[in-house]
Amino acid sequence: MYPMTRSTLSPLPHLRGLLGKLPRRVAAAGLTCLLGLAIAAPATAQPQPPEVAARAWLLLDVSAGQVLAAREADASVEPASLTKLMTAYLVFQALHDKKLALDQELTISERAWRTGMTDASRMFIQVGTKVGVEDLVKGMIVISGNDATVALAEAVGGSVENFVAMMNRQAQVFGLKATTFKNPEGLPAAGHVSTARELSIIATRLLLDFPQDVRFYSMREFSYNIKKPQLNRNLLLWRDPTVDGLKTGYTDAAGYCLIATAKRDNPGAPGTQRRLLAVVLGAASKESRATEAHKLLNWGYASTDAVKLFDANQPVLTAPVWKGAKASAPVGSRSPIVVVVARGEGAQLKTAVTRTDPLLAPLTAGQPVGTLKVTNGNRVVTEVPMVVLEDVPAAGFFGRLWDSLRLFVK
Repeated sequence: MYPMTRSTLSPLPHLRGLLGKLPRRVAAAGLTCLLGLAIAAPATAQPQPPEVAARAWLLLDVSAGQVLAAREADASVEPASLTKLMTAYLVFQALHDKKLALDQELTISERAWRTGMTDASRMFIQVGTKVGVEDLVKGMIVISGNDATVALAEAVGGSVENFVAMMNRQAQVFGLKATTFKNPEGLPAAGHVSTARELSIIATRLLLDFPQDVRFYSMREFSYNIKKPQLNRNLLLWRDPTVDGLKTGYTDAAGYCLIATAKRDNPGAPGTQRRLLAVVLGAASKESRATEAHKLLNWGYASTDAVKLFDANQPVLTAPVWKGAKASAPVGSRSPIVVVVARGEGAQLKTAVTRTDPLLAPLTAGQPVGTLKVTNGNRVVTEVPMVVLEDVPAAGFFGRLWDSLRLFVK
């Protein structure tokens, strides 16, 4: 087995702007830490989240993929209409793959109409009529129409049963272990369960994979077949201009639920915005779920910083390659490397890469070759897989022979 090589890196170039905004004494301490001229000061205590009146909740920094705070995040819950996030994911996937089109019209089945009649959340579509896919998407997302949801599920899956199987396969692709879907709309059904953590994963994938479709979630109202507009039940859309989604849910068993997301300017990476996502499950009322989710979002932005250390595909280091057509290869991450720390602690971050040594060609772009560990004092903030950013084909016969001799001597 080949040994692992550890490389300590200074994120100084990526934090210079942040350090410049800090008081001189703090900036100097950060520089000393980053340059390794003194032992890093221990990280200060992590900020304590607020009290949240809900059965389970979680706050996530979407860009960093980092949970900032949570309670009962892995407890099994009834997801109610938050189920429609997975339904929307598959609908958007079908639209992206050209298997469905927004201007396409669908004939409404009796099953779709009847599902809408079983609950107050409906779009008021009628059996046998033709309705545009874009209107159905708005009906599902803005007013949580169960009838619209079933109509879309039938169009994408061929039947509700096939669509539910697709939902559960997608949950497996996402790596979800506790989530099982029994229907596309979220009406109560035995075994129809998820968790706050896994619902946050579905929501995150929806935001990252289909960012152009977030526009539907920020719509405040929509009406179809009735004169009076139906209002989006996400009260935060009226209270905070930075909130642009995402979904409400309610059943007697689930209580009042909300997944709320917002984008605000990020001082830790000037010129960029930071997205947080709050999951609140089992609140006592519509007002309470909005208040508690907003409390979490405001706390996250006020008490933490998101610091970008490296851009996507930016080399973190250049590693020597043996038996290759190139003598070295850039190593980094396919995604931006962003970490979240308590407010003002960005200057204390240090990074180190552990990689396999020697790296033997051929190497393929995207091939894992190590791990970047980000620390704050003695605490590991995150660990990010490192990959080769460029292909490195094998060298010719004599090149491989020469490097074999060099490795033998080494």
